[in-house]
Amino acid sequence: MTHWIEPTTLAGRHVSLEPLAPAHSPALADAARDGELWRLWYTFVPEPDAVEAYIETATAERAQGGLAFAVRERAGGSVIGSTRFCHVDAANRRAEIGYTWYAARFQRTAINSECKRLMLGHAFDTLGAIAVEFRTHWHNRASRAGITRLGAKQDGVLRNHQVSAEGIYRDTVVFSIIDIEWPAVRQNLDFQLERFG
Repeated sequence: MTHWIEPTTLAGRHVSLEPLAPAHSPALADAARDGELWRLWYTFVPEPDAVEAYIETATAERAQGGLAFAVRERAGGSVIGSTRFCHVDAANRRAEIGYTWYAARFQRTAINSECKRLMLGHAFDTLGAIAVEFRTHWHNRASRAGITRLGAKQDGVLRNHQVSAEGIYRDTVVFSIIDIEWPAVRQNLDFQLERFG
């Protein structure tokens, strides 16, 4: 079956994004352990012993047109996290970039900027997307600030959007970058990445 977003590897200077597969499981579990990321109540990172199920769910989303990646840090060759294209609307050439997380030691480095640069470039320059969305929990202030730094604009807040396993309602903040904004966002990301050397 042909999808708008086909499996591909995206490579930059600091990272390569490769289609997520069961073989990534041990390294992804190690990445989640770095910072005990699953303890963050306002986001979803799998516990190390749940990584295999996480990968199965992520790869099953291919049927809906999504594409999950393992994030590999190029200098050391380790898998350090995951990200994906999800909630794909091929007819309207829209997708969300989400489910993004990295081992704690790689946060606040060039990794996230380059991952977003690679994925946004693929969406807009290769696939001809007209909009790319980002969604995050209302209480995930670091994520909201990071998305804003990318150059995305807030579209709104989906109140009581989801219910957690504990029965707590989640308000989801929706951001987007549209095609006419991409050249300025690209220039800004390239500028930020130059500063990392």
